[in-house]
Amino acid sequence: MERTLRLARLATFAYFGLNGFLMGMWVVHIPVVEDRAGISHAVLGWLLLLLGGGAFAGMRLTGPLADRFGARAVVPLSAVLCSASLVLPGLAEGAWALGAALLVFGFGNGCLDVAMNTHAVQVERGYRRPVMSAFHAVFSVGGVLAALVGARTLSWGWNAAGTLAGMGAVGLLVAVLAAPALLRTESAGPTEPAGPAEEDLKPSTGTGAGGGTPGRIWALAALALMLMLAEGVANDWSVLALQDVLGAPPATAALAYGAFATAMTVGRLLTDRVAARFGPVAIVRYGALLAAAGLSAVVVSPWIPLALAGWTVFGMGLSGCVPQLFSAAGHADPEAAGANVSRVAGLGYLGMLAGPAVIGPLTHLVPLNVAFLLPVALCAVAAGAAGILRADPRATAGGGEPAGGRAEVPEAAKAAD
Repeated sequence: MERTLRLARLATFAYFGLNGFLMGMWVVHIPVVEDRAGISHAVLGWLLLLLGGGAFAGMRLTGPLADRFGARAVVPLSAVLCSASLVLPGLAEGAWALGAALLVFGFGNGCLDVAMNTHAVQVERGYRRPVMSAFHAVFSVGGVLAALVGARTLSWGWNAAGTLAGMGAVGLLVAVLAAPALLRTESAGPTEPAGPAEEDLKPSTGTGAGGGTPGRIWALAALALMLMLAEGVANDWSVLALQDVLGAPPATAALAYGAFATAMTVGRLLTDRVAARFGPVAIVRYGALLAAAGLSAVVVSPWIPLALAGWTVFGMGLSGCVPQLFSAAGHADPEAAGANVSRVAGLGYLGMLAGPAVIGPLTHLVPLNVAFLLPVALCAVAAGAAGILRADPRATAGGGEPAGGRAEVPEAAKAAD
């Protein structure tokens, strides 16, 4: 059984890394794809809504399928779909074609996102200790690898469609090779809280099941929306900002996303220890402030190195925030932990979709870097509202873990990473 779990964990790492890599390859090729399609930043911003809409549809479809047929069946199929559709944006000519390509690619990404997280919950249940954050760190590693590969292929002048097709083929290979190691255990819903010692994590919040969704949960969801909106801006506009605002060549511009993704990875690896010592309120408050400072540097920077440093600080600040929100939601009511986490994660994902689309139209009014003041402001608001994670006195009445306690309940579904 231990060997089976180890192999399943390695396979899950492979799928998380693959997802990050596929998304990263799209991100670093955005300027080339935009130029090929002959569209403006504003039009691209609207088309990115189709990418997000496709992902949202894929998530809604895949969750029930994974519950019914098991993640073992759904994960490889989702990975194949996501890998095969990567080439479509590189082939698109014109806004309509690009919109259709992004819709299909987004759908595949959404399917893989939910499927691999559902399987990760099963693996974590088998380990009886937190392992989810490591999976999400590997997702970021995939993005970093994509930035490096993309920067190199762009510097060589490789055709975007050919590069994306080749990387999609690699994804197909990974999808097939990793499939046999996935767990055969019964499927578990993607919103079911899992953890190493659930019997030790039984707080009492006084919210009660059946009493409706408490306002505190919606407040956490609003914070997730703001912070994940900021993350979405980095995912889809960091490369364009360096290229268009500071005149960086495509190969150098690709490093903006790489810097952000690297910082997110390092932060995800360190956050659990920091949160255990200083608490979730400090993580969100000072992390959001750090993110705001980093993106502010991007806004005002006249130099490429300073802008790259700004994206790095931005990623480091954001990296630990959202997991604390998921944790607080999961601890708020043991009888509705999964539903509460899904509400926070769902609204956060809508924020990640909205961020890139909001920035696009703003470029009609202000330069791209100035439009980044919107996520700067949202990070500042999130920092000011971080006290919502502070322990509810009712949560400790029964001697349980505070509602805003440190992150013990793992993420049930992934939001931008």
